[in-house]
Amino acid sequence: MAGRVALVTGAGSPGGIGFAIARSLVAGGARVAVTATSARIHDRGRELGCFSDTADLTDPAATARLIGRVTEGLGPIEILVNNAGMVQTGKAVEDRTLHELTDADWAHHMALNLTTAFHACRAVLPGMAARGHGRIVNIASVTGPVVTFAGASAYATAKAGMTGLTRSIALEYGAYGVTCNAVLPGWIASESQTEAEAQAGLATPLGRSGTPAEVAACALFLASDAASYVTGAMLVVDGGNVLQDMKG
Repeated sequence: MAGRVALVTGAGSPGGIGFAIARSLVAGGARVAVTATSARIHDRGRELGCFSDTADLTDPAATARLIGRVTEGLGPIEILVNNAGMVQTGKAVEDRTLHELTDADWAHHMALNLTTAFHACRAVLPGMAARGHGRIVNIASVTGPVVTFAGASAYATAKAGMTGLTRSIALEYGAYGVTCNAVLPGWIASESQTEAEAQAGLATPLGRSGTPAEVAACALFLASDAASYVTGAMLVVDGGNVLQDMKG
């Protein structure tokens, strides 16, 4: 991937998956742009020596502006990693059972976890298809596509939708040299991990939570030319947790 232009969304947290992926791409020789909703993304850009910009990807116009600025600064985007989702600065939503969800709760999860990826993919796909090359990696979750837990119905539905989006792009754009795959993390020791999630990580077959770097390694492979014959895949990164019926 040396010299290829890559955009990583949701990379504002220094201990998060997005920043770990961006760091791996920089180490692999890519020309990287990172984005998030808050100004702290510029700190991440300075740390990596890469392009940084703020954008609210739930807004299609803001997404288009971001893609334009990255293209102007670095060149056409050849690798897109959709990591934005789960939480957004200043917009937390409590877990609720389905009948307790408001329309605003539902819309929030759909916008943050699925629409952000849709907007970014829609913006870069025409250029990727025209050039005959593209790598899209969607960071989804095991929650939704393969498992779920009480109180997470909106989030789980959005992440399951993300895998449907992945398969659709893989099918529709494969003939143009574009691959699209999803990484499904389980319990990961990122900055946003709660104490309860850390305890759950201890009950996995590997006996621990994963690290952002371990998720990044999988994303890096899928973004590389080495994965040129892999598309529409769902790569579970959860320490084998989905294998066991009884946990803990």
